[in-house]
Amino acid sequence: MADSSTQSIIIGAAPDRVTAVICDFARYPEWTDAVRRAEVVEEYEDGYASQVHFTIDAGVMADEYVLAYEYAEDVSRIEWHLVAPSKMQKAQRGSYDLVGNPDGSTTVTYTLEVDLSVGMLGMFRRKAEKMIMDTALKQLKRRVEATGAAQ
Repeated sequence: MADSSTQSIIIGAAPDRVTAVICDFARYPEWTDAVRRAEVVEEYEDGYASQVHFTIDAGVMADEYVLAYEYAEDVSRIEWHLVAPSKMQKAQRGSYDLVGNPDGSTTVTYTLEVDLSVGMLGMFRRKAEKMIMDTALKQLKRRVEATGAAQ
């Protein structure tokens, strides 16, 4: 498996609002640049997605894959892994860790490790991971804070 990369961001909303956006997979195409389609294919009894099929197009990388999700009991941690290898990925593991702050904001830590099926020099892979994570966190922040303003 590839090395893991981690980044954090502070979002101006309570953890439950952040969790609601993260877990609303069907709406990902509305606010994430790379996701063209996200469809929940299996759910747990509590309604949280257990498997989600993604279609992405990030310019240089287009792929379709299914991720399996697991949640901490209080949903402060959301983890996923690639169900089966895809055209571009041998493996993927990731997580969001959410920590509520005294001021009502949430610190979100995103960890991701991807093992690509195509060769990529380490330097370029790390740069791509940083860009993907940075974009994902900024888009999540923008979506959560925008939905909070609308409420």
